[in-house]
Parts: sequence; C-alpha cells; structure tokens
Amino acid sequence: MSVDIHPTSIVSPKAEIGVNVKIGPFCIIEDDVKIGDNSEILSRVSIKKYTTIGSNCKIYEGVVIGNIPQHLGFKNEKTFVEIGNNVTIREYTTIHRGTAFDDGITKIGNNCYLMAYVHIAHDCKIGNDTIFANAVNIAGHVKVGNYVFIGGMTPIHQFCRVGDYAIIGGASAVNKDIPPYTKASNTNTDKNKITLFGLNTIGLQRRGFSKEQIRTLKEAYRIIFLKAPSIKEGIEEVEKKLEITPEIKNLIEFIKTSKRGVALPQRKK
Repeated sequence: MSVDIHPTSIVSPKAEIGVNVKIGPFCIIEDDVKIGDNSEILSRVSIKKYTTIGSNCKIYEGVVIGNIPQHLGFKNEKTFVEIGNNVTIREYTTIHRGTAFDDGITKIGNNCYLMAYVHIAHDCKIGNDTIFANAVNIAGHVKVGNYVFIGGMTPIHQFCRVGDYAIIGGASAVNKDIPPYTKASNTNTDKNKITLFGLNTIGLQRRGFSKEQIRTLKEAYRIIFLKAPSIKEGIEEVEKKLEITPEIKNLIEFIKTSKRGVALPQRKK
C-alpha cells in the first residue's frame, strides 16, 4: 500500500506524502506539507503549509498544525513547524508556526505524546520523549527539554525553559525556568508561585540513572537550593566540592544561563 486517502479529504498535489500513510475523512492537507512514512491522520485534521511531520506519527481528530502564530507582529512571513518521528498528537491540539522574531521554527522532537487540547505556540522547541497531559498551554518561545512530563492544565509563560527530566504538576502556572532533573508545582499557599520540590527521583530511576548519579544530583540540589545563602554561592560550592559529571554540568549551565530566573523551593523559616 502506498497512500490511503479518504475520498472526503482534500490533499494538495504539492504535499509530499510518504508510503503507507493513512489520511481519514474530512482532512485538509495544504501545499508544502510533508508527511513521513507510516503515519496516520485521523478525521477532521488540518495540516497547514510549511509543516513537516515525521514517520510513524499518529494525529487524532480535530488537530490543527501549522496555522499562523497568534503574534501581532507577524507579517505572514514564511515560517515552519517541524515534528519528529513516533509522535502522537491527541484530539484538538493546536501547534502554530514560528515567527521572524525567533528562528522561524516551531519544533517538536521524536517520541513525544501530546494529549488532548494541548496548545504549542510560535517558536517553541520541544525535546524528545516528552509528554504533555491534557490542556497544557505553552506560550511563545518556550523551550522544553528531553524526557519531560508536564501535568494537565498547566500554562507556561513565554520564554520560559524546562530542563531535561523535569516533571511539573498539573494546574501549575509556570513563570520561571524549571531546572533539569527537578519536580515543580504550585504551592498550597500561593497558587501562582511555581516551587521546586526536590529531584524527580522516580523519573530518573525509570530512565536508568544510577544510584550514584542520583545521589550526586541530590547533593548538588541540597547545596544550591537549600544550604547556600544564594544560588550563585551554591553553584560555586558545588563546583569546588562535587565531581562535575555531565548531569551536574547540565544543571549548573541551565541555571547560569537562565534569563527569567529559576523556580526555587520553599525554605524553612
């Protein structure tokens, strides 16, 4: 089988459709769309121009990919959406093109799972093996790392970053960067304040991190966020006392390069 297109769907002759692709009823596939091999597009899906979708993807009912960004400065410039391989996109998710105010690309990596009603705005970069639960809303220019889990109904402010292997609890308004390997959620006392709650230990164990790797990360977290008088002094102490493993280097570099500032834990008074 080459391509299976339902007769009610409209597929542009200028679209590039891979082998063994299935396109269900009432879909619209515009010019300059690329869909990789073995992908399946269910019913009432709209894929707009300048969108690339990888192989082995599955896109559910009502999804819209590649529409123009919700950005008042957008001038209909040629910008793109790029979606990797083995990505599942559930019902009514929306993914917008990039803008000239960034690199012009909204990008989603491989092996991601986007649940129903997710919104990914212009110029976002989403890493590999990442899961967004229902109704996660990502504003423009947000960067999310690899192996991240974001709980349902969580909004993330524009230009925020979420580091590798982080987990964010549901209904948590994120307005600060979330360091890699950590757990974050809104506090019980302040629903608008994103707060760290230690390492994502279970997630790290599931991803094959050794006991020693986790122990070193826990010690770095303790020094930087709980012991030292300031983040800067905590990083300096970690650099002096701990072995700078790839994980520790990733954590430190993430914090040092934060422009919005990183989320912090609640400290005991």
